[in-house]
Amino acid sequence: MQITISVKQAGRKHAIIDRQVLEIDDITNHPSLRELLVAVVKQQVTAYNNKLPEKNLLPFLSPEQTDDLAATGKAGFGSIYNEHKADAEKAQTTALQAFEDGLFAVFVNDKEIENLTAIFSLDSLTIITFIRLTFLAGSIW
Repeated sequence: MQITISVKQAGRKHAIIDRQVLEIDDITNHPSLRELLVAVVKQQVTAYNNKLPEKNLLPFLSPEQTDDLAATGKAGFGSIYNEHKADAEKAQTTALQAFEDGLFAVFVNDKEIENLTAIFSLDSLTIITFIRLTFLAGSIW
């Protein structure tokens, strides 16, 4: 099934990932949030592990790539310098724990999903938004 995701961060003007389509195999039309997170993390870990480390002699960015990266506020060459493969099971556990700890929120078509057991409807038009939350530092006086 194809799903559309966006990743945003509180306090940032532009989305980190804006409406990226992912092909997820291990998901039904009415998953729980836990099932969705596990499936998305599994797909992302597989994509990361299949990406080959690059050793560019002269890395460069085209003007179009520079403009795109400037819009997000972070420039990089997309190279993977760490040759270790990610562990899907550990990443899934970490993602579930991060949600429970309130490090990110999940919205399905602009409706917040507040617990891992919540079940929702999923189709090709559904947009799933992950919002990375930032803790504020300071004192109360």
